Amino acid sequence: MIDIKEVASFTDYFVICTGTSGRMLDALAKSVLEAMKGTHKRKGRIEGEAHDGWMVVDFGDVVVHLFSPDQRAYYRLEELWQEGKVLLRVK
Repeated sequence: MIDIKEVASFTDYFVICTGTSGRMLDALAKSVLEAMKGTHKRKGRIEGEAHDGWMVVDFGDVVVHLFSPDQRAYYRLEELWQEGKVLLRVK
């Protein structure tokens, strides 16, 4: 999770994840929606398609990016938003 509220006006946090297949990306997106709705009573929306290798689940102040390994390496969001503060990194 990256805190970008000091460097971006459109959201406060990015969560960046990798899924190794289209099926996994779809499952991650659905799981994030269900968890946020159940735990935090927050609605979000999914943008993108798993077969494209990049999906976004947008909750307004939190944006979850779900990448295939190739797309994550190509877009390198962690480098693009390096001015943000990394709050949590799980490998």
